[in-house]
Amino acid sequence: MAVINSATREMQFKIVYYGPAMGGKTTNLLQLHDHVPVPQKDKNKLVSLATSSDRTLFFDFLPIEAMAIKGFKTKIQVYTVPGQVIYDATRKLVLRGVDGIVFVADSQYEKMNENVESFENLEENLKSIELPLTDLPYVLQYNKRDLPTAAPLEYIEFLLNDRDVQVPSFPAVAQRCEGIFESLNMITRMLLSKYIPRLKLVARCA
Repeated sequence: MAVINSATREMQFKIVYYGPAMGGKTTNLLQLHDHVPVPQKDKNKLVSLATSSDRTLFFDFLPIEAMAIKGFKTKIQVYTVPGQVIYDATRKLVLRGVDGIVFVADSQYEKMNENVESFENLEENLKSIELPLTDLPYVLQYNKRDLPTAAPLEYIEFLLNDRDVQVPSFPAVAQRCEGIFESLNMITRMLLSKYIPRLKLVARCA
């Protein structure tokens, strides 16, 4: 859950990148690490554990300091989960305390079943920690739009975003840093919109 510290005037969010194996979750974090303007002394704060079969074994973690809102400095912790099913227990562990989700789908036709299965797995794992997806801000990122086997956006939208309340979605080519910041900026704005009223209450009580 978001942490709002009135003493230090800081608020902290946890954003988790979820999706099928090799879909581009870790590439998102690598691009953020390379392009977010942070002091050089903080550039070593990206943690990535890799295996031969998947880019990430446990999680990637990258802290980002964003703008100040209502006098509170915003800090964002960005994680990814392993895409492989055998690491489902780790996915649940990483999801604990999550504030927002970026679901990274692989746009290739042959990956559609994996996208749907991963999204359903996200919903199941959130329910297991008593946090329904409907109560959580999230966005969809459709990665690998540059590949010749990429499915039409309308088709992916039908599979993943055909709901009573549709969420923001973004085409992306993570390797070229396209759609990366649009996805992060949107989920951050959604979180700020959710928690800014609490900042006003904290300010009045301080």
